[in-house]
Amino acid sequence: MSRKPLETPMAAVDYETEYNLRARVPEHPEIFLRWARDAELYRAEMLKRDRAELGLSYGDTPRQFIDLFLPEAGEKAPLAMYIHGGYWRSHDPSSSSHMARGLNERGIAVAVAGYDLCPMMTLADIIEQIRRACIFLWQRFGRRVLVYGHSAGGHLAAAMVATDWHALYPRAPADLVAAGYSISGVFDLTQLVGLAMNQDLRLTAEDARRVSPLFWPVPAARALDTVVGDLETGEFKRQSRTMAETWRQAGADTRYAEFPGHHFAVIDALIDPQSAMVARIVELTRRIKA
Repeated sequence: MSRKPLETPMAAVDYETEYNLRARVPEHPEIFLRWARDAELYRAEMLKRDRAELGLSYGDTPRQFIDLFLPEAGEKAPLAMYIHGGYWRSHDPSSSSHMARGLNERGIAVAVAGYDLCPMMTLADIIEQIRRACIFLWQRFGRRVLVYGHSAGGHLAAAMVATDWHALYPRAPADLVAAGYSISGVFDLTQLVGLAMNQDLRLTAEDARRVSPLFWPVPAARALDTVVGDLETGEFKRQSRTMAETWRQAGADTRYAEFPGHHFAVIDALIDPQSAMVARIVELTRRIKA
């Protein structure tokens, strides 16, 4: 009498481990120090070349500011905005200035945006702040913008792509943010509700779904790339892959890709004007009509 082979039960996902990035990369303090050093050097370089405007206020708190870095073409260049990561709880633009280098050298102006952090602000508040930053850029330049970001910034970039801009600011074009590039983003925040970090995020299940771009309606003509490092956790890969597939089915132009490195190393490609990551962001930015 034949027997059916025993099925091996699937192991439960340890979400605390999957999303605890600093524990996964023990050398992260050295990486953060390098970011701060390289960002300071880039600000000094661009100020010396008269191609930087720092501390442009777009809101009513000290962290709501933009550092603007211009290419040789100046303010007439295509425009992108970069949003830093830190799980909505840490970092600021002063550690991300150099993330504009690759695009600047390819002729793209870059606004590096700051925002208030949890737990002082809710995630819904942060989304609204970044929306105000986009409106500030529209009022300053009168042109559409590509938004790109890392980790928490990847989440916020997707939120900008899916925003109904006419409802927020009728004078802006409906597709003010027509394209986005999310690096190692989290798009379904319901996964975070039971984790230790939620002590700062303060998300209920309902709140988490409300601020998750994965579940938002998506205008069909907009574009979003979701990319991750090839050494990232399965959950981060799943988040980006699911986001691209879900939005593609809704009619958006999406692309999923993996690049070399772990969560904190993958964005090093933004510094290199010849990298495939920078080339793709340039392509998306130049698609956007003024």
